[in-house]
Amino acid sequence: MSIVHTIIERAFGKAALLLLTALLPLLSYSQQEKKFIVEGNKNYKDKKFPEAEKNFKAALNKNKNSYSSSFNLGDAYYKQGKYEEAAEQFQALTHRASSKDTLAKAYHNLGNALLKSKKYQESIDAYKNALKNNPKDEDTRYNLAMAQQYLKQQQQKDKDKDKDKKDDKKDKDKDKKEQEKKDKEKKDQEQKEKDKKDQENKDKKDQKKPEDEKNKISKEDAQRLLDALQNDEKNLQNKVKKGQPGMKVQIDKDW
Repeated sequence: MSIVHTIIERAFGKAALLLLTALLPLLSYSQQEKKFIVEGNKNYKDKKFPEAEKNFKAALNKNKNSYSSSFNLGDAYYKQGKYEEAAEQFQALTHRASSKDTLAKAYHNLGNALLKSKKYQESIDAYKNALKNNPKDEDTRYNLAMAQQYLKQQQQKDKDKDKDKKDDKKDKDKDKKEQEKKDKEKKDQEQKEKDKKDQENKDKKDQKKPEDEKNKISKEDAQRLLDALQNDEKNLQNKVKKGQPGMKVQIDKDW
């Protein structure tokens, strides 16, 4: 038996020894957790943030409920530009804070991470919650004013962007109408030129036709003309048969 166990057994008896023996692993874990936290804090102070992150995670592996390890891990995320991870970490801590002071700090850091992510309205809400728990925190009040200013600028940019889109659409519609008008005018002009050219070609073709072809009558017209002549001849013959007097002949006078 070790010297430590011997001393404990003499002082408290066998029952006390069994209790302390059961607590030894917990004490060991607690010491290891503190060791990682101390090492992580040293890394953080030396601006070795990836190493600090690693040590704070190791501390959480020993004690997942460690508030200080979780808080410090959020800070390590933030310093590395891992703003989404930092925001998730501090958001979770707002549900675990044991006092108004720690809750105000969690909300303050949450606001900072959201501000860096350009989630201005969410950061404003976080800063307001921080001030509810610590109204005297001037740093939070300053950050809140800055977030409100950024939100205002973003809203103005969005408004200008929407206006530019509308103006751009109007310009495009106007250009489209003008182009359609030009296309129609061009098409009409091309049709006029085509019609003019077709007429010129027709006139030239008519000029090249021979005279006999120009004066040539159709087969139907020729038949009608022949029928008319035959009818005239029949009428004349009928008149002769009926004894109608012919025309008188003028006789020349004698001298």
